[in-house]
Amino acid sequence: MMETELHDVKPVPPKGHVISPDSPSSASPVDDASQKDDRPLLKSDSCSSSSGRISAESLEELNKKFAAFARHDVYGPLGRGELPLVEKLLLGVACVTLLPLRVVLATLILFFYYLVCRICTLFSAPNRDEAAEEQEDFAHMRGWRRTVVVSCGRFLSRVMLFVFGFYWISESFRDLEQEQSPPQGKSSSQNDGKIQSQRPERPGAIVCNHVSYVDILYHMSSSFSSFVAKRSVGKLPLVGLISKCLGCVFVQRESKSSDFKGVAGIVIERVKESHEDESAPMMMLFPEGTTTNGDFLLPFKTGGFLAGAPVIPVILRYPYQRFSAAWDSISGVSFPFLFKYTSICKSLGSD
Repeated sequence: MMETELHDVKPVPPKGHVISPDSPSSASPVDDASQKDDRPLLKSDSCSSSSGRISAESLEELNKKFAAFARHDVYGPLGRGELPLVEKLLLGVACVTLLPLRVVLATLILFFYYLVCRICTLFSAPNRDEAAEEQEDFAHMRGWRRTVVVSCGRFLSRVMLFVFGFYWISESFRDLEQEQSPPQGKSSSQNDGKIQSQRPERPGAIVCNHVSYVDILYHMSSSFSSFVAKRSVGKLPLVGLISKCLGCVFVQRESKSSDFKGVAGIVIERVKESHEDESAPMMMLFPEGTTTNGDFLLPFKTGGFLAGAPVIPVILRYPYQRFSAAWDSISGVSFPFLFKYTSICKSLGSD
């Protein structure tokens, strides 16, 4: 409970009353006011002690409460932890050798794929959604154009991952055919109809945990699926055209137009379309709505499941020894410099 000091207001002496110079009340009103202003309303000793006690006692509790966003690599919280001398030397060498090389190679790959997308879309009009504001993409191209865009996109995305240090990717899948095979001792004819009815339908979307921006590159190399992105991404040089070829759904949070059906409505339509049409691009959704350190799963948003179509659940894991690739609690300036020796492991399960 906070304690305050109440200062009594000295009464004004009646007219004709003489105040001696030695009297305590002989101080001028200006001096008295200045003394009052200098006095704190809250006792400093109690305030400082309580704040110190809170910061010391709640540190462990905060780490437990926000465990999904805590970093456990050698670089510490926000990538600003105290590093040993050997680690600083390694960072210095990597900044002048490995980092420039990776930046140059990544830029060349990005520019080359932009040229591929530009050539394939020269005489092709983008698909526009009249009900949505500025929603356009080239994901519905057919023929050799679509084949070139998808094939080059998947290959170059994997090359980009290799440049970033993901030299191998381990994948594991659930074998649905083996799980649905008839048990021993029963004839297959008795189970043909049951297995036929239990065959999985075409999924409409992929749902995955969100750990790092590298997730986008992996899913491009794996399934070349569409994403939900900010509208400003579609206007970026090089990346804008690539995102439209992916078929991204662009988000404009500031839009309050009454005829704008919203991101959820567009995503639902795209999921249904992908479920019904094999040639339509599949949607890639991050139902958590944010990034974590990869050790936890947050509650899912329901937007991607309202279409009622089957989905493919995917779990991405980033094993590390020195640096965690998680984009959870690290500044955007520090991340490129620390992004050196990492590997990615993907574990996929579908129902």
